[in-house]
Amino acid sequence: MENIQKELQEGINRKNILKDEPMKKHTSLKVGGAADYFVKIENIEELKFLIKYTTDKKIPLTIVGNGTNLLVTDKGIRGIVARLEMNSFRFEKNADCVIFTAEAGLLLPKLAAIALKEEFSGLEFLFGIPGTIGGAIKMNAGAYGSEMKDVVIKTRYLDRKTLKIKSLDLDEHEFEYRNSIFSKNDFIILETTMKLNKGNKNDIKAKMDDYMASRKDKQPLEYPSAGSTFKRPTGYFAGALIEQSGLKGYTVGGAQKVVTLYFSIFSKRRPGTKVIMS
Repeated sequence: MENIQKELQEGINRKNILKDEPMKKHTSLKVGGAADYFVKIENIEELKFLIKYTTDKKIPLTIVGNGTNLLVTDKGIRGIVARLEMNSFRFEKNADCVIFTAEAGLLLPKLAAIALKEEFSGLEFLFGIPGTIGGAIKMNAGAYGSEMKDVVIKTRYLDRKTLKIKSLDLDEHEFEYRNSIFSKNDFIILETTMKLNKGNKNDIKAKMDDYMASRKDKQPLEYPSAGSTFKRPTGYFAGALIEQSGLKGYTVGGAQKVVTLYFSIFSKRRPGTKVIMS
């Protein structure tokens, strides 16, 4: 592993290559040991270089977004962790709608803020969700009755095996509850195109403020969190089950609301929440 940093500089900006980088700096839970190398990717050429390099050298490569659905153990992550920093956007206003394209690394709160400024309606539900557009597509993020599947029309991605760039139309995404085709294949999301409506700035802001007030009322936003953790079983709500189990507020060390009973009954984490143990 001694020559990795030097070799990575052949295709990636030196300042974006970090050795023995604590993953707690890159997860919303603020926990996790060090990655051997943490690399920030700024364009597709760097991404292709990194994939080819790690494949040729047989070095493990983990692609992450904003780390809001990521739980890393104290042992950290072996090999290279790469975060996509590609965050440009563009939009085209038509007579009856807006076609908005955003790169995978764009943060959802910024995306919602742009939509508010330009008076585009349809992304209000993303306001307050701390992830990236890439992560939102992969897990079909949703809140307050809306999901990504309601606005997406096309996604461009890189096939990690062939290094070819391809596109998927809406019906090819295989969107399900917190799931998509990107959860099942070795694809890396590059950008997504959405169809939005023209709206009124005051109405959009009022809806965003209402959603944020509800979020603050229900979640302790001042603490490190990964948001909702448990998959909702049919006919039940996770919060109610936690209370009925007598485990509301239960703590283990610095972690609160750890519900082993819930896992033993339903044996499923919320899709999209990845646990890295290495």
